[in-house]
Amino acid sequence: MDNNLTDRSFWKAFWESRIGLIFNIKRDYVFGNILGKLKADRGYKTAIELGGFPGYYAVYLKKYENMDVTLFDYFIHKGLINELLEVNGLKEGDVNIIEADLFEYKPIQQYDIVSSFGLIEHFKDTKAIIATHLPFLNTDGTLFITLPNFKSINGWVQRSFDRENYDKHYIECMDPALLAGIFKELGLKDVEAYYHGRFSMWLENKPGQSALAKAFVKTLWFAGKIVTKIAPFESKALSPYIVVKGTK
Repeated sequence: MDNNLTDRSFWKAFWESRIGLIFNIKRDYVFGNILGKLKADRGYKTAIELGGFPGYYAVYLKKYENMDVTLFDYFIHKGLINELLEVNGLKEGDVNIIEADLFEYKPIQQYDIVSSFGLIEHFKDTKAIIATHLPFLNTDGTLFITLPNFKSINGWVQRSFDRENYDKHYIECMDPALLAGIFKELGLKDVEAYYHGRFSMWLENKPGQSALAKAFVKTLWFAGKIVTKIAPFESKALSPYIVVKGTK
């Protein structure tokens, strides 16, 4: 079986079918505070978002941190990117665009922050996909990767109600200790890996679900929110994301 669990046709259909794709990104957008702190603490000026179409985090860093930002992806729909820029008070050209295959592209520039959000879990060779990030990274720069935690209640929901989407993810890589070990093997330092977020869940194909399925997931969502108010901490069972970062 190929290392890549998705292809270009999958992503084209995925993004063109999404509802609510274009919106005003708020200051408190998920992971934004972590990225802002990296920029403030280290004086970073440049950033690239790998596999990140339509570029929510590239837009975030341009809009709120005024960084020189680049979006890299295998599939780019420039019309959608321009819509996202306009809604967020930016203009065409404020985000640099590279459309290429991550495994074949040879970077001509390095960046202070190299990031990906929900990318690496679509490949079966976790170390190989993480390694593709490193040629983009400046010395003393930070590699910042996030991915969903499907070894959780959210993962059970995905597996039960959206098996097709669930099977596009390499579940075995969703392990903070494993990811930290790979970062260290690749020569990164000051490595941190942890569960992020107290509780959340989602369905990619929510409009296509039955009323009963939607009601069940909504009830489970409310129950999870109540539990995390009582026990407000990140955990493997409840947290929706995993974060891993390290410096070169």
